[in-house]
Amino acid sequence: MLVAALAAVLAAGLGAGVRTTFGGQAAVDEPQYLLTALSLWEDHSLDISDELADRRWSDFHDSELPVQTEVLDGGRQVSPHDPLLPLLLAAPMGLGGWLAAKLALAVLAGGVAALTVWVAVRRFGVRPWLAGAGTAVVAASPPLAVYGQQVYPELPAAGAVLLAVAAATGPLGRRGVALAGLAVVALPWLSVKYAAVAAVLAVLVLWRLARSGRVTAALSLAGGLGVAGVLYLGLHRLWWGGLTVYASGDHFTQTGETSVMGVDPDYAGRSLRLVALLVDRAYGLAAWAPVWLLAVVALAALARRRPDGWVLLALPALTGWAMATWAALTMHGFWWPGRQVVVVLPLLLLALLWWADRVAGPLGRAAAALLGLVGLAATAALLVDGWAREITWVSGFELVDDPLYSWARVLLPDYRGDLAAGDWLRHAGWVAVLAGLALVGWRQGADRRPFGRTPDPTATGTVTADPNEPNDPNEPADRPSLTRA
Repeated sequence: MLVAALAAVLAAGLGAGVRTTFGGQAAVDEPQYLLTALSLWEDHSLDISDELADRRWSDFHDSELPVQTEVLDGGRQVSPHDPLLPLLLAAPMGLGGWLAAKLALAVLAGGVAALTVWVAVRRFGVRPWLAGAGTAVVAASPPLAVYGQQVYPELPAAGAVLLAVAAATGPLGRRGVALAGLAVVALPWLSVKYAAVAAVLAVLVLWRLARSGRVTAALSLAGGLGVAGVLYLGLHRLWWGGLTVYASGDHFTQTGETSVMGVDPDYAGRSLRLVALLVDRAYGLAAWAPVWLLAVVALAALARRRPDGWVLLALPALTGWAMATWAALTMHGFWWPGRQVVVVLPLLLLALLWWADRVAGPLGRAAAALLGLVGLAATAALLVDGWAREITWVSGFELVDDPLYSWARVLLPDYRGDLAAGDWLRHAGWVAVLAGLALVGWRQGADRRPFGRTPDPTATGTVTADPNEPNDPNEPADRPSLTRA
């Protein structure tokens, strides 16, 4: 856990000094979060009108700040972004400015990495050395290393999802239920775009409780979540003037809050993102860290083998991927690649670690290690060019001096705009490759041989007790397997 945490903190911390754009150390939506954090620290208010008037953003943004806020009654200006991230960063921002805020996020990234190792070992039986090494490599690679210091809610949301899964795959006593509930409630307060993932996690936890006969606990959790939902809508109506934060955004006053997903969305066209989010030439995960290709193999093996708790990895991950595919306005925005799916990447990483340990065998682990090193090389190249101010996190990053990325671009489609004939061919080729990877994983999942190690107790759906976890008096002795449920 310590190794993974240090790798995440180091990679993200070094990236904090790289400019977000050529016009600022923090740019795009980052200034909105930082100004709100500053207002919460100094004024205990979400109103950033005085910070805007005093040009407090000039400490971290060189040019004029783009307008995002609509002037509300009484002259208030409330940023159209949910407030939990600014609340988390209020003290670092107030005491140390923008750099302290980014370094605080880097420390949080280390916590997420450590928790990933813990969940992999304690909940899914992955060997500690493999969980630690694998998490360290992925956490120090794009996009997790980048969003470990970018002032966006992506990394905190990934941590909340991971907390919910850690609780839901455990005994689910009173503390576990409370922790899962708090994590679910936190997600929409980080951003409303995480509401679907939060809802799936909530349903899965309630399902577990109901299936184990704990109706009172399930009803209590459902009631608590219902109250939290009413408070969320009421407070948004009070503070932002609508059901979401987008009601206070100048861009949405004419088109409405739902236009954040598009005024006339082409859902058929967006379906290309099912593949593009992984293999787009600039914005795909595999372009920078090709180890994510193996997540397709891991998910297929997970679905075939169905170890205890697999649904809590697969369903929220697929929900997050679906939201990034069909609900997001674009995947090619003014941000670092992979932003829309960061929230569920720890779940894909857990599936990948389980696959590498339980299914892949020596050859699969060697492939994962090799592809993981490519991601580390990408981080190193980005940091070198970023510190030299040749690129930034959202401007010119495709020009990075990374030969591995340059060679990969030749094989990857460019999904921006209308696809050329060559890109359609590449797209078809990658569809076939991903289908082949899924087939490999599905076939591997059917083979329950232990590959030279102790047989996998999860292969039979048996729940093994954690000797390091105390017995919970609220947990029935005959807790049913999530697989059977």
